[in-house]
Amino acid sequence: MAGSIDRRAFLARSAATAAGVVAAGAAGDALLGAGEAFALTNGPGRNGISTQKPKKGGSLTFGVDAEEQGFNPTTARFDEVGVMYARTVFDPLTIILPNGNWAPYLAQTVVPNATYTAWTVNLRPNVLFHDGTPCNGAALLMNFEAHLHSLLTGPVLQPVVSTISQTGPLAVTVSLKQPWIPFPFYLAGGIGGQVAYPMAPSMINAPNGGTDNPVGTGPFKFTEWIPNDHFTATANPNYWRKGMPYLNKVTYKPIPDDSARSEALQSGTIDMMITDTPQTIVIYRGNKQWSYIDDSGPVVGESDMNCVQLNLAQPPFNNPTVRLAMAKAVSPAAYARIIDIGVNPVSTGLFSPGTPYYSKTTLPAYDPAGAKKLVQQVQQQTGKPVSFALGTTNSPSAIRSQTYLAQQYTQVGMKVSTVVVQQNDYIDNALSGKFQAYTWRQFGAVNPDLNYIFWSTTTYNANGLSINMARNNDPRVEAALQVGRTSTSAQARIAAYQKVNEYFAQDLPYLWGDRATWAVVTKPTVQNFANPTTPAGQRAYALMGGSIWPTQIWISG
Repeated sequence: MAGSIDRRAFLARSAATAAGVVAAGAAGDALLGAGEAFALTNGPGRNGISTQKPKKGGSLTFGVDAEEQGFNPTTARFDEVGVMYARTVFDPLTIILPNGNWAPYLAQTVVPNATYTAWTVNLRPNVLFHDGTPCNGAALLMNFEAHLHSLLTGPVLQPVVSTISQTGPLAVTVSLKQPWIPFPFYLAGGIGGQVAYPMAPSMINAPNGGTDNPVGTGPFKFTEWIPNDHFTATANPNYWRKGMPYLNKVTYKPIPDDSARSEALQSGTIDMMITDTPQTIVIYRGNKQWSYIDDSGPVVGESDMNCVQLNLAQPPFNNPTVRLAMAKAVSPAAYARIIDIGVNPVSTGLFSPGTPYYSKTTLPAYDPAGAKKLVQQVQQQTGKPVSFALGTTNSPSAIRSQTYLAQQYTQVGMKVSTVVVQQNDYIDNALSGKFQAYTWRQFGAVNPDLNYIFWSTTTYNANGLSINMARNNDPRVEAALQVGRTSTSAQARIAAYQKVNEYFAQDLPYLWGDRATWAVVTKPTVQNFANPTTPAGQRAYALMGGSIWPTQIWISG
C-alpha cells in the first residue's frame, strides 16, 4: 500500500510497455460545484500564506522525492516532481481553484460549442516563449498535434478527438467525437496532464524534443539540469504576469530517501521539502519551528488511495466469494493505525468525506469470522485451498505493509506467499496481468474522468495488455463513466461517480486501506508557498498530489 506503487515510474513504464497506451489520468482535476478544500497547517505565519508585500530576490532550494526523466510534455512522465518542474519553466492553459472549478491561466478563454463536442482555446496576447518567439495559435496547434501522436499522451486524446485546427491567430479548436465536459481540467497540468503545457516550436523540433533543454513561457528560464543532483532555473525577466516571479533562482534537489531529505532540511542544505511518509510528517506537523501544510483535510475530488489491487481475470480472484473474504479479512482502521501511525485517514472507497462525489456504499465491513467461513466455503466447493501471491515493491514501508496484510489474510485461512518485485517489473506485470494481488496507490484526481482509462471496459483485456489493470469488466461502470464524461448536468456527473464507487464496493477490484497524505515543510523564511493565484487574482488550489507552485514564493529576512 503506502509506497507500493510509484506513479512516476508507472507513467513512464506504461508508455513503454503499452507501446502507446498512456498512463495518464492519475492526475488532478475537479467538477463544478465541488466544496472548498482546506489543508492542515502549522497556523498563521507558518501556513504558507503571507499578506505582506512580497520581497524580490533570493534563491530557494527545494528537496524533492524523485527525479524526472525529462522536460518534454509529450514524453516525460511528470509525477508530482515533474509537475513542479513544468510549472517552473512552462505555464498550464488552465488552473484549478480551491472550490474545484477551473479558471483560465495561459489561455485567456476555453470555450465549448453548444454540445460540448468542440472546445476552442484562446491564448493570451503578447506572450513570448523563452527563446523570444510568440506563443500563438500556430504554436499551440503544433503542441496539440504532438500530443495527439505521442505514445504517452496520444491514447488519452485519440479515442475522443476528431480534428484539431487553428481557428484564429491565438486560437485552436479541438473537435470531438462525443461530448467531453471535463476537457478543460486536462489543461490544468496536474499529474497526467502533460497536454496542458505549451512548448516553444524550437523545443518540439529539437533532435531529442528538447527534453533536456526546455523552452516554455513560464516564470523561470531553464539554466541547468544534472539528473539526480539538481535542476536550476532563473527568473524570466519578460514573464507575462507582471511583477512575478519574486525569486531570482529556484533549485530542485532530488533526495529519494525521506529521512535524508528531512535531515537536509534541518541542516539547512535545502529550504523546503515534500514528503508523503507518515513517520516524517509527525516530526513537523504542529512543530512551529517550521512552516507546514498537508492535504489531509477535505479535498474537492479524489486523493491517492492505498489499496490492494486484485487481478479479477485470474484465479482465485475471478471468484467473487474470494474477493468478499479478502475484503472482510482486513480492518482499514487498524491498518491506518498500525502501518501509517494514524496519520492517513481511513479509506472506504474512491472518494473521501467532504467531496461532492462521496457517498456511503455497501462495502463489506471488517468481519474476520465471516471471512474465515467464506474461505472454508470456497475450499469445500473447489477442493483446493485459497492461495495467492501478494506482491509489493522493495521499499521498507511497502514490505512492512505487505507483511501485515499477509498476516491478516493468513489468519482467515488463506495461503499467502509474498513476492517483492522491482518497480519497473511491477508496473509491467500489472499491465500485462502477471500478478494476482498487488499493494497499490493511485487515483488522486480532482475530476474522476482523469481515471477513465484505468476503470473503463474499453481498456480491459483479460489475457494481455490492459490499462484497466484490475481487469474489472463491469458494463455498469462503463455506463456511469460515460455519464460522468458527457453529461452537462453537474449533479448527474456526481451521481454517476457515486455509482462507480458503489459498483467497486460490489465488484471489489480494489481493497481499500487508507488515504495517502502529502505535506510540504519549509523554513519560516519561505513565504507564500501555499498561496498561488490566477492571472485574475483569484486564489488557486495550493497543494495537489504533492505539487505546489513556485511563481508566488518569496523569501523574507
